[in-house]
Amino acid sequence: MHWHLPVTQKETVTCYDDLGNPKTHGLEQRYVSPTTGVCRRLIVQAVTPFGRYEVAVSNHANQASKIAIWLLSNSPVRGWIIFRWIGLWFLFTLKLFWSVVWLLAQLVSPIDLADDTGEDTDLYNTGLYKPYARGFQGQLWAARSPMEHSARIIEEGEMDIPTHTLYPRLLIIRDPIQNEWVPCTDRDIIIRTKFIAISYRAVDAFTRGPNQEIEKAEFIEEVRVAVLEQKYNAYWLDLECIGETPSEKNMDLYCMADVYRGAEVTLIMLGKSAIGENECWRGWGERVWTMPEALLSSRLCYKFRDREVVTPLSLFELANLAYTNYDIEQAIINAYSGKDPLERLERLTLLKSAIWRRGTAALAPGIAPPPLKLDIMGEKSVTSGAYKAERVYALMGFFEHRIQPNRSEDDLRALVRLSMANDNDRIAERMVSMLPSTITKTACWYADDDIYRANLWDILPEIQVAGITENGALVVDGCRAAAIRWKDFPEVAFVTTDSLRRTIVGFIPYLSWPTLIIGLGVLMITRVGGITLIVIGLVLLIFSPRLFVFSHSGRVVSAQPWLIGVKGVISIAEVERHLYGGARGHFPRMYFTPSGSQFSIPERSVTRGGSPRQYDYAKLAGSGPDAGHIYTLIDTCSSTMYYFRAERPPTVCIFAGREGGLGRFVLCSEKCGINELHKESVLRMPTEISQKMELCGWVALG
Repeated sequence: MHWHLPVTQKETVTCYDDLGNPKTHGLEQRYVSPTTGVCRRLIVQAVTPFGRYEVAVSNHANQASKIAIWLLSNSPVRGWIIFRWIGLWFLFTLKLFWSVVWLLAQLVSPIDLADDTGEDTDLYNTGLYKPYARGFQGQLWAARSPMEHSARIIEEGEMDIPTHTLYPRLLIIRDPIQNEWVPCTDRDIIIRTKFIAISYRAVDAFTRGPNQEIEKAEFIEEVRVAVLEQKYNAYWLDLECIGETPSEKNMDLYCMADVYRGAEVTLIMLGKSAIGENECWRGWGERVWTMPEALLSSRLCYKFRDREVVTPLSLFELANLAYTNYDIEQAIINAYSGKDPLERLERLTLLKSAIWRRGTAALAPGIAPPPLKLDIMGEKSVTSGAYKAERVYALMGFFEHRIQPNRSEDDLRALVRLSMANDNDRIAERMVSMLPSTITKTACWYADDDIYRANLWDILPEIQVAGITENGALVVDGCRAAAIRWKDFPEVAFVTTDSLRRTIVGFIPYLSWPTLIIGLGVLMITRVGGITLIVIGLVLLIFSPRLFVFSHSGRVVSAQPWLIGVKGVISIAEVERHLYGGARGHFPRMYFTPSGSQFSIPERSVTRGGSPRQYDYAKLAGSGPDAGHIYTLIDTCSSTMYYFRAERPPTVCIFAGREGGLGRFVLCSEKCGINELHKESVLRMPTEISQKMELCGWVALG
């Protein structure tokens, strides 16, 4: 009997390069090589390596600089270290000798040793970061431009909805001859008719069940009596005025704002006061549609179902009675009453925040909508649970340009369409630059808050939304992007401050070997002259490490731009050693950011700078609940270090906007299988470094 081990099939992902060639690989994190454009497995250097895809921190810094720094930092008379010290000193002198030989060889016959391996090891300064070599290749679900193909299903009659309807499609009007209420769709009659709009909460009108229709009829009768008492012969109530066909329902939803703008007065029908007046007001105020209904109305009045009196109401009184988040909603009330006008974007942002907190037919107030169907308008289902973007449709009445309702879209996709329709506000573009307290696994571009305490209107976007994909990824144009290197520290080409003394001193070590060799030759002719040159050559070799380090000790004024990542918290001294071989004297090579990351601590001195205390702060965070999710980003262009938190190592840095005197740079990981980027963090970095990044094509943030 033969026994066989069970065969398990490894999960794989297939991605495509820019030429459409497929590549199948595992589920491990990948990145696109900036030099070859090939999808590769991501190897991450870590302070404490763990797992097969993490390695110890290493570098390609100049070996002569590293050896010279080590020789000066360690005394040869300390124990058995003298043997290692002598060995490294001998290796350093050999490197000087090789440099002299190489120079002579180049003078005689220049040699081109170009490297075609694509390993990013060449030492030169292009003045630009390594580019992001992949762009979005899919189709858009909804596009900004009508010239682009959109996969979104256009429902029947959707394109026939006018941009601004201005009047309701249907009114309930009292026929004085027949003495009965009849629905009217004649536009000429509707335009000339003054009417009352009714605002209510469905649970105050009827209870779902066998007596539902009877209770609806009783509520409608109460509304009609109240309308007649106010000396009006027409009203709009969604129970009677929402259409039956999809095109009618879309139009009624689209012109909802026009209904309440056009009404002479809005009557708020509350529940029975016997259960508590405060309870009736709070319940009404927590629904999604009641806020736009009130704010868009020219006049307000209210009535309890168990009372006959109809009482006029101001917006200020309404805020005290119905709204719980007083500060935000009072600011909105002041803006719409003209008492304290807000900037347009600030007003719209506060409205969005207020509406998003309110409950829908399926959700309690403050609960985020799931990706399931939602009912709409006073808990009455406009269709059979088809409209999922209820909050956006309630919000769009405050915008200059509205979008046509679509039953297949959710809140996020509808919000993007609304943002694209109102390009001056650029809400989605601003959200990309924000760092929320929680980044969702999908639609990572969306943000309700910002860790840096910036408001939506504080951000000036530098990108434009081209559209949104079917799975909610935001496709943006105009990005400046750069690749982040994770496998090790590269050798960085850099320039220090000009100094004649350092230039002369830096040339002396290279004279040691020629002096020594010439001395050996002169020894055959004159003993004294030869010994003198040999002694001078040996003395120069002994002091060459110190002379070499001094010649490279100036302040770095220009360096090849690199973004280098390290998993964990690494110190400035170690970064300098890996980048430049170290630093001697009073010339720091790297600085902490004063306000660029969530771990930043500014210095409180005369000059602006980052405090070294943020190293300890990040170390403490790395040993707590965020263990394994703290990373370091080193920017050689601005000589700045950033500690940040992320779920996965970001491999792409995108310049998305500006705020507070700094640029907003979005750090993203790559999902090559679906051709999308995922926001991992956002850093505030100097805006000028964006000019060192190359423009790339469309990028999808999902």
